[in-house]
This record gives sequence, C-alpha cells and structure tokens, in this order.
Amino acid sequence: MTSRALIRLSLIVNYMVFAVLLNSVGAVILQVQRTFDVSKAEASVLEGFKDLPIAIFSFIVASLLPKIGLKKGMMTVLFLVAVICFLMPVTANEFWYFKMLFAAVGISFAVIKVSVFAMIGLVTSNAKEHSSLMSTIEGFFMVGVLLGNIFFSLFVNDADPTSREWLNIYWYLGAMTLSAALLLFFAKINESESKREETKPWEEFMEMLKLVIKPLVLVFAASAFLFVLIEQSFMTWTPTFYQDVLRVPASMGIQAGAVLAGALAVGRLLAGIVLKKVHWLTFTLVCTILVGICVLLTLPLTSDLPEALETITWFNAPFVVYLFPILGVFLAPIYPTINSVVLSALPKYMQSSMSGLIVVFSALGGTTGSIITGHIFEAYGGTNAFYFSLLPITLLCLVLILLNRQVRSR
Repeated sequence: MTSRALIRLSLIVNYMVFAVLLNSVGAVILQVQRTFDVSKAEASVLEGFKDLPIAIFSFIVASLLPKIGLKKGMMTVLFLVAVICFLMPVTANEFWYFKMLFAAVGISFAVIKVSVFAMIGLVTSNAKEHSSLMSTIEGFFMVGVLLGNIFFSLFVNDADPTSREWLNIYWYLGAMTLSAALLLFFAKINESESKREETKPWEEFMEMLKLVIKPLVLVFAASAFLFVLIEQSFMTWTPTFYQDVLRVPASMGIQAGAVLAGALAVGRLLAGIVLKKVHWLTFTLVCTILVGICVLLTLPLTSDLPEALETITWFNAPFVVYLFPILGVFLAPIYPTINSVVLSALPKYMQSSMSGLIVVFSALGGTTGSIITGHIFEAYGGTNAFYFSLLPITLLCLVLILLNRQVRSR
C-alpha cells in the first residue's frame, strides 16, 4: 500500500470510529429513557453534551493544531476515548455518566474533524479531487453510523427495558478506538503545508476570528448550521420516532437509524461521482427539495397505524417503516459538498482554521436541532416534530443560492 493510500485509509477509519461513537447518541437517548427512566426532554441534552464541546474546542484548537501536529493531536484523543469506553460497562450506573462520555467524545471529535479536514487539503491537488475525497470520507462516516446502529441493536434487550447488558458494547468500542490509533501511528504525512512557521499561535487564532466576518464564511455558517439542524433532528430522534410513532420494538428502532445512515452513506458515495459532472449548486438544491418532498410524502402515512405487535419485524412492518429512510439518500450529499466548496476556495494554510469554524457551526446546528426536536416531540408528538424540519429545509435552499454568489465573487 502506498503512503498516500495509507493516509487516506487512516483518515477514513478514524472518521468511521467517531461516526459510531457520536451517532450512538440516538440509541443511547432511547436506552437511557428505558434503563434509567429519563424523560425525552432530559435525554435530549445528551446532544448538547456532545456538540457544545465540539464547538468550543474546535474554536480553540483549530489554529493551534498545525503547530502541535495534526497526527499527534489525533493520537492523544483516540487514547482518551478508548480509556473512557473501557470504564463505561464498569461504572455507568447513572445518567450523568453518559453526559461525561459524550462530552469527552465531543472534545475528541473536535480534534479529529479539524485534523481530517485539514489533511484532505494536504493529500489532494485540485478542487474536484478535494470534493471527491471529502464526499468519500463523509460517505464512510455514514457507513460507520450504519454499522454502529446495527451493532447497538444487538445489545438491546427488548424484553427487559431496565437491563444494563447493552453497556457491554463499550468494551468493543474501546478496542475499535485503539485499533484506529494503531493504524494512524503507521501512516506518514507531511504536515508542513498546514502551518506557517513565522506566525505565533495567538496570531493564527486572531486570523481565524477574522475569517468569521468574511461574507463567504458568514453565508457558509448559515448553510452548515441549517443543514446539521435538519440532519441531526432526523438522525438523533429516528430510533425514538420508530418506537413511539411507528410502534416497533426498541431494537428495530435503533436498526432504523442504521437504515437511515445506510441511505446517507449511499448518497454521499454517489455524490463523489455525480459532482464530477454536475455543478454543486444544482445538485444540492435538487437534493434539498427532494428531502422536503420525502417529508411531505411519508409523514401522513404515520396516522392510523395498528398497535404495536410483539412479533413485528422488517418483514411485516407498515410501508412507512421502509419509506422514511429514503430521504437520507437526498440529504446526504449536501454537507460534504458545501464544506468542500468553502475549503477549496481558501489557501491550504487557512484550511485548518476554516475546518474549526465548520465544526463549530455544525455542532451548534446539531445541538439546536436535537433539543428543539426533543421538546416538540414530547409536547406535540413525533410526527409534528419532523414536520418542523420543513422550515429549515426552505431556508437552506435560499442560503445555498447566496453561498454560490459568494463563491463566484471571489
């Protein structure tokens, strides 16, 4: 395997590991409701414990990481997460342990995502190659989400809601994290282009702050915030939606999250091919509109469903159970595409700082989407909570047009 291929494989594997850890929040939200008798509104704060540390630490480390070393930073947080995962099956007997877990995962992902996004610029030579690799890595991120949901569902005891057997999954997650660290250790990468030796860390930080006031970055911030608000409202609450609204068993609800993630993975991997021939604005607008159409077509089918059956499976479920995840195919390509458009428009030495801002905007959107959806879900039901997504979907279409104007004006 060539050095460049090993680097790309390492980036994909590290991203997939955190895909499993981060997006287990939907399964964990469902399970803490069952195991620890936590309300939906209270459980929804787990998204904040995950996303707010991502936002805060991305802002802090984005300008410092190139000085410290991208690879060194990634190795450090991988070992941190592995230790916490190994502690969970032994110590986690109250809700606050899960807040601690997701805070640690959020801090670590801030380092991982900033590093991965900065490294993409180091191993690609043009905008199209950048966009293609970005979509591929984000596609494998969704593969990680899919596998993680399936894996979690295997540890859920449908017959005993209070069972803590599902915590044993963290032994495997800890081992997986250590394996990712080992692969990264053997990957060699030249990080010299990601830093400017003549600048001090505080100067790099100030330059990152100056990026925020650029019109291109402001418009991008709005698009990233809106997209992740939409995506996380679906991703985080799909398991609960399937159990409470579609009335399927808990393990099947978590598997539904895997199906949605699979649809997202397919969409992102296909986007890497389509974007070589279609302009990014046309592609993302069509995808956004199709997401809205999927919502309007599927949610009316949730009314008048039969009561839950003990024997319900993927082979005898109502049609809407299969139809709902299709929106993931259209939702998937938007995020990596707009990230690539903005990053490839900037010099390589600025891409680490911009990556930090991307993570900040994304984390804030994810937290906002999950908490709003959780409160609407509890007050007005799951169907109305997902109808709410039509508002940010409409706004996202408008912001994408503004983003294209900013990119063309550079």
